[in-house]
Amino acid sequence: MKFLRVLCVLCGLLVPAFALDREAFTFTNYDLDVRVEPEQQRLAVRGKLALRNDSATPQKNLVLQISSSLDWRSIQLNSKPVQFVSQPYTSDIDHTGSLSEAVVTLPQQVLPKDTVELEIGYEGVVPLDATRLTRIGVPEDAAKHSDWDQIGKWSTAVRGIGYVVWYPVATDSANLSEANSVFETVGRWKARETKSKMQFKLCDLQAGPPFQTMVMNDPMPLGVPGGMEGGVTDGKYYACEEHAFTPLDATVPAFAFGLYSILDRPAAHIYHFPVHKSAADDYSLALELATPFVTEWFGAPNLRFRIVELADSDAAPFETGSIMFTPLARSDSRLAQMTVVHQLTHAAFPSSRPWIYEGLAHFVQAADLERQSGRQAALDFMGLHRTALADAEKALAQEKKPNTAADQSLINTSSEEFYRSKAMFVWWMLRDMIGEPVLKKALAQYRPEQDKEPSYVQRLIEAQTKQDLEWFFDDWVYRDRGLPDFKVDSAVQRPTVGGGSIVTINVANLGEAGAEVPVTLRMEGGEASKRLQVRAKSTATIRIEAAATPLEVVVNDGSVPESDLGNNRLKIEAAAK
Repeated sequence: MKFLRVLCVLCGLLVPAFALDREAFTFTNYDLDVRVEPEQQRLAVRGKLALRNDSATPQKNLVLQISSSLDWRSIQLNSKPVQFVSQPYTSDIDHTGSLSEAVVTLPQQVLPKDTVELEIGYEGVVPLDATRLTRIGVPEDAAKHSDWDQIGKWSTAVRGIGYVVWYPVATDSANLSEANSVFETVGRWKARETKSKMQFKLCDLQAGPPFQTMVMNDPMPLGVPGGMEGGVTDGKYYACEEHAFTPLDATVPAFAFGLYSILDRPAAHIYHFPVHKSAADDYSLALELATPFVTEWFGAPNLRFRIVELADSDAAPFETGSIMFTPLARSDSRLAQMTVVHQLTHAAFPSSRPWIYEGLAHFVQAADLERQSGRQAALDFMGLHRTALADAEKALAQEKKPNTAADQSLINTSSEEFYRSKAMFVWWMLRDMIGEPVLKKALAQYRPEQDKEPSYVQRLIEAQTKQDLEWFFDDWVYRDRGLPDFKVDSAVQRPTVGGGSIVTINVANLGEAGAEVPVTLRMEGGEASKRLQVRAKSTATIRIEAAATPLEVVVNDGSVPESDLGNNRLKIEAAAK
């Protein structure tokens, strides 16, 4: 009987855990005081959180999660302590692979759409930690170059959710070994935070001068300097700045400290270690060369971005909001040009839609390469993205989830392979289809505040082209239908009376997405190309005149991503006499 009583008690304790809805609440507002002590790798936070119950049922419990290297100190409601249990929670949205989770029991239930405001406090350290990567088999050295986040004595760089959970969140567990689990979990959190706000005071506490330079990735309008306050408290020198993020779905709040020198340019601040001044000069020159090209596309940039040097010379670059984190020790002029083109595009063309914001930035990188080195150089750059995109589409197809087409569409996806790489191809294909001048005119009409429905961009483009592009946007933007698969079915040549021949080419698309694709006829001494629209699961025919003996037909020059490139060529048999 005693055993049964103990078992009943344990079962009673487990029921709330099974019933806990970790994603019931949306964090509608953060108001935080963040203090960083680089010499001790220490982070301390106090402040307020506003949360709204977005579930369909009343909630008695809510969850607050921070990195496992941080500890909860207090949680209060109306200045009175509330009951909470702190526990470890395994999740790879943090570099440690685990979270410090506070399960809060509220005095009364929060009804759907009602809000609650909590006063919170937590602190701890943020060391270099790549546990989530090493435990799935990534070599330790490579893992540290990827998860480089840390508060360090001489250099600090810390990203937010998905890397280091230094501000409270609430999500279900995510596992890097499970395909896109981390991207999907972070994506759901961002979707809930679409209209949320964060404001905080970030303070650097040091034993004494020289002060490290503080950098934050909130939007910085041109010509608007940030305000700073400083002084001495408890025998330590401090410097503080206030920052704000709205909305939280578009930018992962991140910060950096370092003994930086600053290269101030009209469109950017370049934060570099003094020893790498020459690399910073490369970026400055790249800015001068790239600004006219980006301005030609989108107009002059109206935001200033930041390039921040990472202390690890092999660290993986990372971009979020107005910041590009990158090592400069091994910088070269081509990398500098690619980086500033990307960031200038963001500064000149803001959008809350990742497929537009990131896709255009990658597209303009390719277009700039084309301008400098020709179309093939641009296609080679795009080819670096093609394999990863094809693999991502293949993995989705194998999952066979019922809502994949909608959930992983460009307007909804949280996968970088889609809203960066696939979107880049979409903008390139649109330019090839409608022409560069027309696309520029359409983009000039874009207003971020008016982009309230998915078809907004389609309507802007159709207003310029007078074409119905519904089929293209439905296959590539509104749904994820995978990739096309072009095959040259046949190529038959017919001699003409005046010499030469006409080659009739049949192209099949075995995939689920249609596209307009270049078809090239190679012949002795040259080649000729035309564009052909081939819808999904259909065939189309095109005729190309050959002035010399035709040798081969090639469909797709690499400008359209497809699932199989092995059937894109066909040798042409000699014409019958």
